[in-house]
Amino acid sequence: MAQLRPVVNSMESMSISNGATVETKPRKAEYLPMPADRATRTPHSGYHFDGTSRRFFEGWYFKVSIPEVKQSFAWMYTSELPGSSELTEGEVFDPSSTPSGAAQVMGADEEYLLQDAPTLKNFWAARHELALGNTYVSKNGVAPPKSEVDPKEFWDSVEEGYQVTPIWHQGCLRDNGSTDFAKTVGTVRWEYSTRPVYGWGSIGERQLATAGWLAVMPVFEPHWQICMAGGLSTGWIEWGDRRFEFEDAPSYCEKNWGGAFPQKWFWMQCNVFDDFSGEVALTAGGGRRGLPLLKDTFEDVALVAVHFEGKFYEFVPWEGKVEWDIAPWGSWKMTAQTKTHEVKLEASTDTPGCLLRAPTVEGFKPICTDSFAGNLKLQLWERNANGSLGKVLLEATSSMCALETGGSRDPWKESWTGKATMRQPLKTLLQLPINPEKFYNWVPGFKPPGF
Repeated sequence: MAQLRPVVNSMESMSISNGATVETKPRKAEYLPMPADRATRTPHSGYHFDGTSRRFFEGWYFKVSIPEVKQSFAWMYTSELPGSSELTEGEVFDPSSTPSGAAQVMGADEEYLLQDAPTLKNFWAARHELALGNTYVSKNGVAPPKSEVDPKEFWDSVEEGYQVTPIWHQGCLRDNGSTDFAKTVGTVRWEYSTRPVYGWGSIGERQLATAGWLAVMPVFEPHWQICMAGGLSTGWIEWGDRRFEFEDAPSYCEKNWGGAFPQKWFWMQCNVFDDFSGEVALTAGGGRRGLPLLKDTFEDVALVAVHFEGKFYEFVPWEGKVEWDIAPWGSWKMTAQTKTHEVKLEASTDTPGCLLRAPTVEGFKPICTDSFAGNLKLQLWERNANGSLGKVLLEATSSMCALETGGSRDPWKESWTGKATMRQPLKTLLQLPINPEKFYNWVPGFKPPGF
């Protein structure tokens, strides 16, 4: 998204790049309860835990970018092993077998905070909507919330914790002191409202499952859903001793769920573009995942998607080609084609990035690196009938692209050059024009958790 002008203040009398101190009246977030019907609601917005004891995690990612000061903030929430038994008195916490709920935040200057708990007793999430929360420390004598509450009730009952929906996000977290691999801050406190612009699809049309309609079945793990490719957020964030106030700041939301993260993966996401008039959102990523029913068999999958001028340009392996050349750190290159369009991405960063934790079979481990300071060049074309490049639809650059590489096994030692592969009959099945939502509207009792 472009030409947004968030307001930023700081307890350190922060200045923007031209040296002028920002002095404005505080902007306030406006709370609204979750609406019953949202135009940008995507499939898989809800909590996918099915009540069984199988190994399972679900993770949510919410990001806000503030172009005026080139800073971004990302909140990452997890529910791990919800089907396992809670600890009893005297038992020792084992991250590979005990339920837990973590909140990690990557913030200004790529600093870090983690708060977690060896329990999910105070965690809640809606079954079919994007709404969740967790209370780590409640106010004395007050029961923690078990669903969305108005902001005052939240602050009156929660000392440390969070609640979030697509249009509201608030909380206060305290670092637990367990991180020795990143520069940390002691506390973060925030409150902001969001106006979603893009879900996962063109404006005014049906919103889509990121991994295709087969994602309704537990056959590919982990699953991935972008819930809001682009939104505009207004409110404030207190990051350590700095305060940021913003209006219509570009924001983003996605989620993963399943048994564990892929063997290795990469990711790019950007909502802030240089000197560009209009609303643009880019999401791209890929990974090596296990195939269902085939032990120790893996496939490489990836996608690129661009939202631009209300339209959705999707590049997925069941509809075209997706190729990449990704370094262990510092360089990301992707190209993708369909019959009608082609896209090219080139991204890089000189920063060392911030090491983040992610779910693994051994628990929540530091296995991926992120940066908010990626330099990105995005090009999008129409393709002629003969396969040649046609009209240029979009050329844009950014210095605030979010970048990531990660892997729990077989660490990267050299560039990963590859192309997305999808075996039959899965490729043909994903091309079928099937809409599971219509079926579940007819027989809502069959609607699975999370959809």
